[in-house]
Amino acid sequence: MKLEQAIKSHKFRNEVHKAGLNILYTAWWLKTIMSKELKEYGLTHEQYNVLRILKGRHPQQICVKEIACRMIEKNSNVPRIIDRLETKKLVKRTSSDADKRETVIVLTPAGINILEHSTERINKIMDATFLIDEKKAVILNNILEAIRRDEK
Repeated sequence: MKLEQAIKSHKFRNEVHKAGLNILYTAWWLKTIMSKELKEYGLTHEQYNVLRILKGRHPQQICVKEIACRMIEKNSNVPRIIDRLETKKLVKRTSSDADKRETVIVLTPAGINILEHSTERINKIMDATFLIDEKKAVILNNILEAIRRDEK
């Protein structure tokens, strides 16, 4: 669908302004699709992101601060997300051996299981949604990274 149809507007300052709005709209659209699928597994996209971060370090533990640094949405309340994942028995929280004041998190077998199943579903959706070839994906990635060149 064209952006103009989606937001019912044809007035843009210029094509760069339109591209910015298109990025925001597309991000919202993808997040909505993913959220619907993750709901089937009782997960939010933030919880899914934390599980993926933990899987990347599994079987090692990872501290809350490092999880927060790796989040897609940097303003996420990571301790609250971990609380909810712990309630669902998908992660285990313990004190660090090196520093008892630091909390470390590790995936549980149930967390690994739900992550595998949900990722399988998300991958199918992404494959069906992103109907561009590798060459176009490289170009898109380069453009998006150029936009974020001053990110800190």
